[in-house]
Amino acid sequence: MAPAMGENESSSAPRSADVARLAGVSRKTVSRVLNNEPYVSDAARRKVLAAAEELGYRLNQAARTLVSGRTGSIGVVALGTVGFGTASLLVHIERAVRDAGYALRVVNTPDGDPVGIAGAVESLLEQGVDGVVVSEPIVEGDVGVRVDVPVLFLGAPPAFSAVRTVTMGVGAHALARAATEHLLDLGHATVHHLAGPRRWYATKDRIEGWRAALAARGAHEPPLLNGDWSPASGYAAGYALASDTSVTAVFAAGDEMAIGLIHALRDAGRRVPEDISVVGFDGNPVFAYVSPPLTTVRQPFEAAAREGIRLLVHAIEEPDTDLPPASDPPVQLVVRGSTAPPPSHQDKTVRRNA
Repeated sequence: MAPAMGENESSSAPRSADVARLAGVSRKTVSRVLNNEPYVSDAARRKVLAAAEELGYRLNQAARTLVSGRTGSIGVVALGTVGFGTASLLVHIERAVRDAGYALRVVNTPDGDPVGIAGAVESLLEQGVDGVVVSEPIVEGDVGVRVDVPVLFLGAPPAFSAVRTVTMGVGAHALARAATEHLLDLGHATVHHLAGPRRWYATKDRIEGWRAALAARGAHEPPLLNGDWSPASGYAAGYALASDTSVTAVFAAGDEMAIGLIHALRDAGRRVPEDISVVGFDGNPVFAYVSPPLTTVRQPFEAAAREGIRLLVHAIEEPDTDLPPASDPPVQLVVRGSTAPPPSHQDKTVRRNA
């Protein structure tokens, strides 16, 4: 038996005819309003949009812009790389933007090129985005743009002026400090640091966290080594450190560099962790299955992205109110098999148990 007309209407999604009936206008008027066509009075336009909102009618993009004055999209300027950290952060930004009810537009940039960043921002503004996220970590020099929408700088300080700026760190300083403190807590007299490329903000944050941990314990600060995030640069650093028998602990600013470093140490006859302990940075789950499994600090990509997008959406939708307080990203140390007490402590333990 066919359902009654009333039952059919109540169970279906609202249609343009329902909007027309509630607004007291013709279906043609509804079509003109929702397609942003001319020849509709302001009063009729307001009635149609109010009725569509009340019924939950799915508006097209033009209608959404008319209702709110916004396009319902957020743009992201991202470094054009497939590195684990950069890619993971972008994935969580996309999810947070989508969950907030916005569409995402992404423009990749060349490696730290201010001109490329300026062009990326201009491209997004031309598309009419309501806000911009800058997760580009290598901005150098002045980016000559003035942005008339709110901008979230995620993991980096502001690089240009905007109508409203939101900054959200990913906790790199605290994570680097936790990694260094873990090695000091095991009894290592000091910790060497394999840093990332000098131009990266992330490199600077991790160096500062490492230095703060050493200073707080009164530990000697060894000379820095710099890599480029690649396993090859980690291998080169490991080769340089292997001949120095005073080295017992290394904190690498990236998991992939840590893996290359461990490989070089083992090729040189140094055992990990019996002779040298190694801690990485990022939390790439793949490195739980290498030998030895890598101790690391896990970057809070999801928490940082969600908190940052929450603040950005507030700045977009409530421009005249203060931003809510931001919560700090969590610090998570993942202890695995690449760290242990230094050889001198191990020898003492063996003698006590003999």
